[in-house]
Amino acid sequence: MADEMHPQHADITEAMWGKIDTVINSNKNIPGSVITVLRECQDIVGYLPLELIDHISEGLNLSRSEVFGVASFYALFSFVPKGRHLIKACLGTACYVKGIKEVISRINKEYQLKEGGTTDDRRFSLEAVRCLGACGLAPVVVIDQDTYGNVKADKVIEKLEEYE
Repeated sequence: MADEMHPQHADITEAMWGKIDTVINSNKNIPGSVITVLRECQDIVGYLPLELIDHISEGLNLSRSEVFGVASFYALFSFVPKGRHLIKACLGTACYVKGIKEVISRINKEYQLKEGGTTDDRRFSLEAVRCLGACGLAPVVVIDQDTYGNVKADKVIEKLEEYE
């Protein structure tokens, strides 16, 4: 059943809009709930398209700039689609010295995936992070929740191919 209140967006289904409305309605009378609503809505859709920002601002009775300002301030929010699998490559000193740049370069060549980007098929997103707290395992890559140490450029693709 199509709802005229929801903007059209290719990445947001009617079922998602229903969940989004539930999140907004259960938080709209709670002062300072905008971060919670943004986080839960991003968990539903995978990112925060502008149509969703507008819908949240209307639902919480806040200005678009207020909601957008909060979303743009915190690094955990994204305005672009993310891949099904998040690759975090550590650029800390130990990882850098042990060859993480070669690992990132290999990922880039294989998947045409740059730091901060997402593959066209939305399979992978790649983030460069300052430290993963596993310096003894350098160079370190985290794929979703799985941590891999002593990653070699010639073996990283083999590992990534385990993730569909």
